[in-house]
Amino acid sequence: MKKRQMYLRMITASLIRRRSRMLVALLSIAIGATVLSGLVTIYYDVPRQMGAQFRNYGANMIFTPSEEGFTLEDIQNAAAVIDSGDLVGIAPYRYENVRINAIPVVAAGTDLAGAQKTSPYWKVEGAWPAAGGEIMVGAAVAENFRISEGDSIEVSFTPEMEDGHDVVEDTYLDFKVTGILDTGGSEEEYVYMSLADLESLTGSAGRADVAELSVSGGGEVLAQYEERINQMGSPVQARLVKRVTASETTVLSKLQALVLLVTVVVLALTMICVATTMTAVVAERRKEIGLRKSIGASDRSIIGEFLGENLMLGGIGGILGSVLGFVFAQQVSIHVFSSSIRFMPMLVPVTILVSVAVTGLSSLLPIRGATQVDPALVLKGE
Repeated sequence: MKKRQMYLRMITASLIRRRSRMLVALLSIAIGATVLSGLVTIYYDVPRQMGAQFRNYGANMIFTPSEEGFTLEDIQNAAAVIDSGDLVGIAPYRYENVRINAIPVVAAGTDLAGAQKTSPYWKVEGAWPAAGGEIMVGAAVAENFRISEGDSIEVSFTPEMEDGHDVVEDTYLDFKVTGILDTGGSEEEYVYMSLADLESLTGSAGRADVAELSVSGGGEVLAQYEERINQMGSPVQARLVKRVTASETTVLSKLQALVLLVTVVVLALTMICVATTMTAVVAERRKEIGLRKSIGASDRSIIGEFLGENLMLGGIGGILGSVLGFVFAQQVSIHVFSSSIRFMPMLVPVTILVSVAVTGLSSLLPIRGATQVDPALVLKGE
């Protein structure tokens, strides 16, 4: 039998003979590896998960004109700086004074699909406009004009008069009310239609007053996008919505710090448990160690056997922990963030290596005690 095969047979037989104690050590290592794998997975996936949650609180970046205004093309050029994977939604807004029943109202023309992404918290009674000739009315406007979902209203616009030009007649468009917007804020004082409808009503196209963007990423990523856009020299001036980005950064940093702290504590407890178990195993095997040393076994061979047993336990526990850790992280993600988590293959070897390292370190003192056994005293029964 080859030396290596004999060595593996020795440590395997030793583990089986003391399976009750070794099972305790294996469970400790597996639990520690599970928590390590799960929490590290959550740690790296939390920014994506939390970013998705914070996107429900509205836009975190705004485009404003730097000087005399900007066009829709300017907005698209500036937005192109942001990676498509990070850009959740963009909604340009154009505001005009219109009339309903001869009473002035502010109309907001926007990309309605983009507005739903940048303002997912908006509560709409009914539905968002989905076609031309449809309009969404703020709750305050609906109350003032006695407007309900499904009503038809006529909206008029008076073009601005310029010196030396004849009086221009008002333009009129009929709209069907598809929904009533309830936000509890100033948005309830506007009516919302597509940019195409507002451009048809006003007779001018291609411009906007502001644009709201929802961008996925931490504070540093958003700051980099802001700086790059502002250095383009275009009419677009980007700025971050501080109350959203600051809150997101604060929550993420505290949550990640908590995850790291819990991971360190669990690994420390795992080391204590393994060290305690291995100390008890060494105490049980004092007579065996003494007998082996009395017939010429070296400290190196004793260290090699104990270390081999511990490293095998660490490897098995690491493999179990890698699998159970992903299951643990998946359950946390589903119940907390309502979405699945991404599997990171590189975390498997890392978890196994850390488990083996933790097991090896926690076994140093017990192994050192095994080498200090005095054969004469042990064989005399002392």
